[in-house]
Parts: sequence; structure tokens; C-alpha cells
Amino acid sequence: MKAEYIEKIYAGWLAKIIGIRLGAPVEGWTYEKIKNIYGELEHYPVLYREFAADDDSNGPLFFLKALENTGNHYNLKARDVGVALLNYAPYEHGFFWWGGYGISTEHTAYLNLCSKIPAPRSGSVEQNGEAVAEQIGGQIFIDTWGLVTAGNPDLAARYAKEAASVTHGGNGVYGGIFIASCISYAFEEKNIKKIIEKGLSYIPKDCEYARVVNAVINYYEKNPHNWRDCFQYVFDNFGYDKYPGNCHIIPNTAVIILGLLYGEGDFSDTINITNMCGWDTDCNVGNAAAIMGVRNGLEGIGYEKWRKPVNDLLICSSVVGSMNIMDIPYGASYIAKLAYSIAGEDIPKPYKTIFEARIDSCHFEYAGSTHAVRVRAHTEDETEDRGLEYNLLNSTETAFTGNRSLKVMAKPAIPGDRIYVYKKAYYVPEDFHDSRYDPCFSPLVYPGQTLHGSAFLPEYGSECQVRLYAREKRSGNILTGEPVILQKGKWEEMYFTIPPMRGALIDEVGFQFGIRGCHGERMELVTFIDDLYVDGKADYVLDFSKEEEEKWNGLHREISQMTRLKGLMYLEEGSLHLSCPDFGEAYTGSHNWRDYQAEYRFIPLLGEHHGVNFRVQGAIRSYAVALMPHSKIALLKNNNGYVVLAENEFDWKLGEEYRILVSARGNYLSAVINDNVRLEFRDREKPYLEGGIGISVKNGSHCSYQEIFVH
Repeated sequence: MKAEYIEKIYAGWLAKIIGIRLGAPVEGWTYEKIKNIYGELEHYPVLYREFAADDDSNGPLFFLKALENTGNHYNLKARDVGVALLNYAPYEHGFFWWGGYGISTEHTAYLNLCSKIPAPRSGSVEQNGEAVAEQIGGQIFIDTWGLVTAGNPDLAARYAKEAASVTHGGNGVYGGIFIASCISYAFEEKNIKKIIEKGLSYIPKDCEYARVVNAVINYYEKNPHNWRDCFQYVFDNFGYDKYPGNCHIIPNTAVIILGLLYGEGDFSDTINITNMCGWDTDCNVGNAAAIMGVRNGLEGIGYEKWRKPVNDLLICSSVVGSMNIMDIPYGASYIAKLAYSIAGEDIPKPYKTIFEARIDSCHFEYAGSTHAVRVRAHTEDETEDRGLEYNLLNSTETAFTGNRSLKVMAKPAIPGDRIYVYKKAYYVPEDFHDSRYDPCFSPLVYPGQTLHGSAFLPEYGSECQVRLYAREKRSGNILTGEPVILQKGKWEEMYFTIPPMRGALIDEVGFQFGIRGCHGERMELVTFIDDLYVDGKADYVLDFSKEEEEKWNGLHREISQMTRLKGLMYLEEGSLHLSCPDFGEAYTGSHNWRDYQAEYRFIPLLGEHHGVNFRVQGAIRSYAVALMPHSKIALLKNNNGYVVLAENEFDWKLGEEYRILVSARGNYLSAVINDNVRLEFRDREKPYLEGGIGISVKNGSHCSYQEIFVH
């Protein structure tokens, strides 16, 4: 692994998100429609308030989790990716297109997996037929397999074959192999045609995928000047009318190759041409952009035009709510950390510290990165959100650690006002332009945790003071640490522990700056920030009487802080209700909590199975304590199906309130029910050592939950 690969991984992942965002507003449009409405579309068609979750970015990052969870030293198999799909995708909502069995390829494969049809049979032509198996998804979720095998296209092709075959077959798998190997090879090779030829070398020479790629190459070599003529050739010979299904892989592959060739190595030209061709634009532009992002590096991606509107933010819609608010540097760091582990090499500094100790921090070590930081100003009494001009610049001028920090410039800065430089820790529907792929969230930050951050005042900056802060969403209360008067030329490292709270929801954390000067004076704030992150133990009460229904649209409604796997979930009379005819589950908390206690207060209303979950790592990886049939209570482990670890007699009754206190410390698990019945178990078989909390019911049960204490 070359050290420069780290930044190229960030460039490739960032470019993928740029491509998705560029293509999403015209997804499914024809070339004629795009041309008639926009003429030449050379920019984002929509200036999104915030761009919500998209299937093209959900799959790549969460399927990669299979490498962590296999336990077989990165010898990836299709079954491992199948487990990741079941673990991170909500049941028939969010994540990707749930178009029905036999219509949506991913939906079909998902239900096959749920029915114990193993991968790769789950996505095969033999199981699902050619039309379903050869749709576009085989390549749109595959980019990260090329990024995580940087410069090793042989391994990229092998991983991609296993990953794509979970949901696809035939040309659907060949497409995954092709795209992943092209991305991996682009770390080393600049020549576009050689990159394409490398991708072709891993798939059968006589397959339809190879035929269309070679046909476009041949046309380009004879007619290299007008991409529109090439698109007409593609339309006439490889158009949607030539292939079955909703969104076949072959026509869209032709468009990707066209864009790569006629883009002539320019990032903007490549993605704009690919987008103008129409069809499955977000998918096609995302794939082309990922290849070009790696090939050209960050310097080849225009900042003002492409990067600034994205602001490093990525929203997802997995079943793990704390992973659905993500910044792009986190994703790149996660991929790069895995890449080094696969290669068996040590991570270079300063990334070693970042990847291993604070991977989700705002560290600004990637050139141009902003980590979704934003700025606003309020009057001293917090009654007015005052307009403010500001600019964020990733800088090598100074840094607290590493080589880079974020330079913040804001004006007018009026003494007495409070200028907030912050990162959002929770989002609500009003923050987004639309309800794309049904996101829902758990907070990134909790009461009891400690906020860290460092600030610097340059010699040319106006005198100011700063303190760390957290905002409680419902009350709007600003919780602050001790103020520090910044000394010019000196970094100040700060800490602030958020106090334990009941019924709170932390929705932003960051720095609160105040300019020092005469009242009414108009000045400028110029400062640098670095290493903003949160650690420590949560200490709070999740009080369901304080939670709210979040209304995205008529069909998409969520309960604040919760992500639902399956089941009917609603609020009534201060309680959260969950019921389901087969299995219903919902989760909250953070995926990276380790040792903790959680006490649940709930009332079983109907049925014979009422559970509370902990160390939740997804839909099929968690522990639970459940009231069971025949007057039993049991400690359970979900490993793609619940098994009993320990059980006891307990004469529970419907309509009565129960309290269950669970404790997780290392691999030792215990539970106390109503202060007198105890269960305990030491899990020595691949224990889950971190994860959030949740609730669960089975077989027609209905339960109401009042509160959860987390310590």
C-alpha cells in the first residue's frame, strides 16, 4: 500500500457521492428530456437543502462490513456479503428499491436469503432468471471493493465476484467484477483505455458485457470527436428496448464506457457526458466518477463546483441509525483502514492514530475536507439567528495534530454575538430536500459523553474567546464548557463533558466563539479548529413520552431516535408501542458502545414474546432478554436467528410492568428482572463486544415501552 493511496481512496469515495448527487435529479430521464429541459447540463441540477440517503451509497459501505464480520482473515465469500445484507438492510423499506419479488433484483435476493436460500444461489440466473439477475445493481453497489483493494485488481475482481453474486448473476456479476477491477487498477494506471481493458480481462470474452464494452471502444476509435453520435449508436444497438427488465445492466454499461472515453481524462467532462446520456444516471455517473476520482485524485475534482455543495456529508438508511449520519472522510478512513489490514501493512502517521483511536473525528487530514462542519451566528440572548457570511478552508497553515486543520472566516462578527462552528449530531425531515430512500437516525452524541476540540487564533485574527458546546434539540438549550480566551499563535485543547440528562436529544456539537471588542463594532472572526470528536460513556434516560413522530411523507414516518427493522411502531400515551405478526424490532443508541448497563421499563400487552435488545450490531447480530412462553425468561443471542444462552422460570403476566437491567462487560452478560431474577452468561463463541440497544417482539406480540436508562 502506497501512502498516497489513502487520499486516493478518499477521492474515489467522494467522487462516487458527487456522481450520485449529480445524476439523482434526472434518474430515469432520457437523453432527449435532459437536453430539452437543461440544454447542456454541466452542474448539479438541484441545489439540495441536504441530499438524503441513496441506494447507490447505502450498499457499497454496508456490504463492505462483511470483511469485518467474517472472521476468516479476509477470505471473502458470497455468504459473508449475504449476511451483511440481512444485517444492515431494514426489512422491505429504505436502503434500496423494494419493487417486489421478481421485479426488484435486490428485493428478490433479500427474500431468498430470508428464506434460507444461500448466497450465491440467492442472486443466480438459475434461481431468479436472466431478466432479474442481470439488472444494474451488480455494479452500482460495488465501488468500495475496488477502493479497499487499491492497486490490486486481481483481489478486487475476486471480492467483487463474491459480492455481486449475492444479488445478481450472469452479466450482473460481470459488471461488478469489471467496475471494481477498473477502480482498483486506476490507483496505478492513468490511461483510460488500459483501465477498461484491465476490467475486461477478468470477465468472459464472449459475454454480452464484454461485447458492449468492446463495441463502444471500437466506435470511439473510429469516431473520437462527438459523443452524441456514439450515444445514438448505443441507443440504436444497446438501448433499453433490447433488454428485459426495469433497468438492465448492459445499456447503462455502454453509457459508462462512453463517458469514460469521450471525457478524455477530465473529471467534469466525464461525469457530465455520462449524465447527459440519461437512463440510470445516478448509478452510471457514480461508477464513472469513482473510477475518475481515483485516477485523477483530489486535485482533479473541482472544489467550488463539485465538492463544496456536498460539504463531506453522507446520509444513509441502514437499520443502524448511528451509522446513517456519516461524513465522507469517515467512510474513506474506514475503507483505508480495511485496505491496510487486508494488505497486512502498518498504517502511516498521522492516519494510524486517526483510524485506530478516533476514526469518526473531524481531523481534516484529507486535502479540502470539511467533515460537514457549518457555521451560524446568534445574538447574545439567543433570540435571533443572525445572518452571517462565512467560508471554510481546509488549510496547511497550522494544525493541532497532523498536517491540516479547518480555517474558519466569518463576518460580520459583532462583540456580544455567539458564532457557532459545529457539526450536526442528529437530523430531522425538515433538514432534507426529499425523503429519498427513507432515512432515519439515532444521535451521534449522548449526555454523559465528553466533547473534545482544539482552536487556534492566528496573529492576524481578532481577539476572541471560545468554549465547546452541545445543543439539546427539544429545549434549544446550549450546554457549554468553560470559556477560554485564545492567545495568538497558540493552540488551545479543550474538553467538555455533557451532563447526564433525561429525555434529551443532542443534535449538534462544536465551538462557540465570541469576538472581544466594543459594543456595536463590526469585525471578522478568523480562527482554526482541529480534532473535534466525542468519546466516553453515555449516561441518559430515553423517555418515550418525550419522543416524537417524524413525518417525512405520507408513507414514511419514523419515531425520533429509533430505526425500525420491521413491525408496527407508534407512540401512544407516553409509550412506544411495537407489534408484529412474525418479528418486529427497532434500535437506538450507538453502534460503537462497548461496556454498559441499560435498564428497560415496559408492559407486555398481547402475545408470548417480549424482548429488550443490547449490543445491537444490526438486524441479525445482537443479544436480547425476553419474556418467553411457558413462564420463562431467557437471555438470547441473535446470529441470523435467536438461540437461548440462559433461561429461568419467571411467572410473568400481560398488562403488568417489568424492569430488566442488562449489563455487558467484555464477553460477560447478565440481566436482572424486577430486582430478583437473574440470568448470566459468558459468551466465548465470537461474542459481540459493542453495539446499541433495542426492542423486539415475535409471533403477534404487542408491547409498550416507557423508558430506557443507559449508564
